[in-house]
Amino acid sequence: MQALTPEQYERLRDLAAAWQQQQGRSLKASPQYNPRLTVDALCFQALSKDSPGDGEEHFLAGALVTPVSLSLALVPAEENAPSPEPGTRRQFALPSGRYPFVAERLGQTLWLWRCELMDDLSDLDSLQEASRLAQRMMDKVMSVDGET
Repeated sequence: MQALTPEQYERLRDLAAAWQQQQGRSLKASPQYNPRLTVDALCFQALSKDSPGDGEEHFLAGALVTPVSLSLALVPAEENAPSPEPGTRRQFALPSGRYPFVAERLGQTLWLWRCELMDDLSDLDSLQEASRLAQRMMDKVMSVDGET
């Protein structure tokens, strides 16, 4: 696995901040809102360019944790990658299988593919617990069926 660059880490921080700014009000209005959590992009790693069925695109795969949900996220590895139309749906092959994603734009050049896996994190007691959940999710998603 290749380490992320400082620029990629910065873009992931920007992504979490943009998500918070864009979705903050609706998150707080949700009945599942957990005030102990914040928006964070966690456990990201580079996917190989030759992932089955995904063409020549290169993505960073990780978890997007919000006070309401846990999602699998794919962020373009290159900052200026062209954005699909928001709402576009597409399946991506990852080591554990195929997942349905929706394109979401968070800024002029900031966008991601998102696959929501959990829509209620109200029972989590801390950011650390959310981080552990994100790590377990990524371990399962990035392993071939049965391997960890």
